[in-house]
Amino acid sequence: MITYSRQSINNTDINAVNKVLKSKFLTQGPEQIKFEKNLSKITHSKYVATFNSATSALHISCMALGVKKGDQVWTCTNSFVASANCALYCQAKVDLVDINLHDFNISTEHLESKLIQAKKKNKLPKVLIPIHFGGMPPDLKKIYSLKKKYKFKIIEDASHAVGARYFGSRVGDNKFSDITVFSFHPVKIITTAEGGAALTNNKKIFEKLSMLCTHGITRDKNKFFNKKKEKWYYEHQLLGYNYRLNDIQSALGISQIKKLNKWTKIRNKIAARYIKAFKHLPIDYQIQKKGIISSYHLFVILIKKNKKKITRDKLYNYLKKKKIFCNVHYIPIHRQPFYKKLGFKEKNFKNAETYYKNCLSIPIYPDLKSYEQKKVINEIIKCFKN
Repeated sequence: MITYSRQSINNTDINAVNKVLKSKFLTQGPEQIKFEKNLSKITHSKYVATFNSATSALHISCMALGVKKGDQVWTCTNSFVASANCALYCQAKVDLVDINLHDFNISTEHLESKLIQAKKKNKLPKVLIPIHFGGMPPDLKKIYSLKKKYKFKIIEDASHAVGARYFGSRVGDNKFSDITVFSFHPVKIITTAEGGAALTNNKKIFEKLSMLCTHGITRDKNKFFNKKKEKWYYEHQLLGYNYRLNDIQSALGISQIKKLNKWTKIRNKIAARYIKAFKHLPIDYQIQKKGIISSYHLFVILIKKNKKKITRDKLYNYLKKKKIFCNVHYIPIHRQPFYKKLGFKEKNFKNAETYYKNCLSIPIYPDLKSYEQKKVINEIIKCFKN
C-alpha cells in the first residue's frame, strides 16, 4: 500500500531516543531546551515554547493573547477542527472564513468583506488564525495590512509549514504575526511522535506560553510574589495545564530537524513531478507564487468537470483498488455536526464547498520512491483516459 503520507524514521532517530532512555531525564530536561533552541535557530524566532501537540499550542496561544469569554476568534473553514476548537476552549465565539481556489488558503477578499461588516456591528475579531494549508503560506502581507487596520492579533496555524518560506521570510519568524504554531505529528514535515510548538518574538507572550504550558507555575525568583530564598521554592500563579513536551520526544525532534532542508527539497521535487505529469488532465492544484516555498506537507489535486465524468470519489476508489491510499483534507469545519449546531451553513462557504467535493490528497513524503510515484501518476492518468 502506498499511503498519502507517513513518517520517516531511521537509525539516527532511534539512537537519539535510546540515548535519552538511558539518561537521567525522561520528561523535561536538556533535550527539550536544545530542541527549542534549534527551532529558534532555523526559524529566526526569538522565543520558542514546545507542547505535547499543536492543539495544545493553539489553546495556550489563545490564552496568552488574552482570549476570553465573549471574544471573537476567526479562522479558515478549510482546516482540522483544532484551529477553531482552541477558541472555544477559552469560551470565545468562533467565526469562519471561506477559502480561495488558487492556493486553498483563506480568501483575503472574503476576509476583508467580513471585517468591514463586523466593524459596523462592533464585532471585530480579537484574534485571526490563518492556516498554511498543505504547507503553502497564505497571503500574509495582505492579512498583516488588515491586522493593522482592524487591530486584531494573529496566530499563524503553520502546523503544515515547518520549513516553508514567504518572500525571504521563514515561516515561524513572526514577521507578520504575534504567534506561529507548528505541529510535529507523524505525518507532518518532522515528527516528535506527537508534539507542537508556539513561536513568538514577544517576551511577555513567551512567558505566558511557558507558564500556562506547565500548570501556571514559575521558578523565576524575580517574578515571585513571596520573596523566598529557598532554592526549591516555586509559585503557582496562573491556572495552567500540563501540556509539556518530554525529552524523549525532543530528542527525536532534534534528530529530525537536521533533515528538514533535505526533506523540503524532496517534497518540492515530488510536487513538481506531479504538476508536470498532470498538465493535460482536468486537475487543479495549489498555485505556488514566485517568492513562496511550500513545505508541501500535502499535495492536493482538485478534479474539474470532465468528459469521462471522473469524480473525486471515483478516483479515490479506483486508486484504493490499486493499493494507493489517498485522503481528503479536509471536511470543512462548517460541515462538522458540532459546528452546524453553532449555526454554520454550507451555503455561506461557496469556495470551500467546491473544494471539498473535488479535492484529494495524493501521496507525498520523503521516502516515496520514484517508482511508487510513477505508479501513482500512471494510475491517475489511466483512470482519466479509461
